[in-house]
Amino acid sequence: MMGALKQYLDIYIGAAPALDDASAPVMNALRPAALDALRGSRFPDKSDEGYEKTSVEAMMEPDYGINMIGINIPVDVARSFKCDVPAVSTLMGFILNDSFMPVKHLRERLPEGVIFTSLRDAAITRPQLVEKYYGRLADLDNTPAALNTLLARDGAFIYIPRGVKVDRPLQLVDIFSAPSDIMGVRRVLIVLEEGAEASLLVCDHTQDAERNYLASQVMEIFLAPRSNLKMCMIEESGATTTRHAMTWVEQKEGSSLTLTSATLTAGTVRNEWNVALTGEGAECRLAGMAIGSRDMHIDNCSNVTHIARRCHSDQIFKYVLDDEASGAFEGTIVVSPGSQYTEAYQTNRNLLASTGARMHARPQLEIYNDDVKCSHGAATGQLDNEALFYMRSRGIPEAEARTMLMQAFMLDVVDTVAVAGVADRLRHLVERRFAGTDMCEGCAIGDGGKESAENV
Repeated sequence: MMGALKQYLDIYIGAAPALDDASAPVMNALRPAALDALRGSRFPDKSDEGYEKTSVEAMMEPDYGINMIGINIPVDVARSFKCDVPAVSTLMGFILNDSFMPVKHLRERLPEGVIFTSLRDAAITRPQLVEKYYGRLADLDNTPAALNTLLARDGAFIYIPRGVKVDRPLQLVDIFSAPSDIMGVRRVLIVLEEGAEASLLVCDHTQDAERNYLASQVMEIFLAPRSNLKMCMIEESGATTTRHAMTWVEQKEGSSLTLTSATLTAGTVRNEWNVALTGEGAECRLAGMAIGSRDMHIDNCSNVTHIARRCHSDQIFKYVLDDEASGAFEGTIVVSPGSQYTEAYQTNRNLLASTGARMHARPQLEIYNDDVKCSHGAATGQLDNEALFYMRSRGIPEAEARTMLMQAFMLDVVDTVAVAGVADRLRHLVERRFAGTDMCEGCAIGDGGKESAENV
């Protein structure tokens, strides 16, 4: 065992009984296996394949506090509802640091049988349902995921019963706000039963710049046959926020996933996407954008594995990096033996808007099959000087022309957003980001923006 990991294991060993009391038996049951996996382990650093540009060891090294016993930390949720974006009607819940809190009357507004609640509460009141899925995808051989399993106390649980189609989008808002530096250990479990359909918007925010925050998030998504999940994740956190988010998805036959991720502001971010298409005819579309400035670092790592026949996956990731910002993208497509007639595509395009910006890109294909259609590619460059000259020759100031070109570069990622009304919101936020306008502190969406916040 090395370095930063030891401090977390020492904290756990000293507070394990209190953590068990503050959580749920279903979650507690996986802690011994997680602890065994972590003994003699270490966090990945830049010497490990796949982490050449992002050291998880360095991310986890600072001394953060952990709310092991679930102390109530007051959070002024209304501060995260100051954006002037037109409202989108959603069914909303919050994760405040690491504890779930629903908007008032959320349960009554959900369709019959739909669950959107605290993971801890669901594991206590519906233990057999949660136990069936919890921890089944997140790999304990992955050291950061094993630590999340060891320390997770709460999170969010979303369950859509068989055949239910949820018309209004669900929204999960993650907020950091605390009187001292803190690590939020967040766990999200999403289950769509056969034929179910839902949309989900996830927003990440930091309310202040005085504290250092670390988010460790594990999300497990189960898509049963012919289910359909449309998802958009928008991060607008602070420069003092470090975030390591790991997502695992299992797709059964005929299921569909459309997931768009946008990192607009942050400190250091690593997103890991692991998608397994295990049922014939499953479809996955994975899209991501990152806008980096100052000394931001944004890393996206995708692994899409085709296991069944006639599945389709499509990935597109784009970065615009300015100042001294750095980015990384490592994407892998694996086509397993027996997965004939696979179609899998991956694209990474990047713009460097300054001489100090840096980008690392490594797309990869592993094909163990002949009857497939696959492609991948990556390109990194600067703004089109001819287009810039053309726009300036027609009276458009250089700064405005550069902004317009960068906005246009991101449009095909914005267009992948499948959550109703959210594409317009994201387009608006991208425009503000490139224009240098102060970013909003949160989402003025839900059932009337501030009114929703006051009803938490």
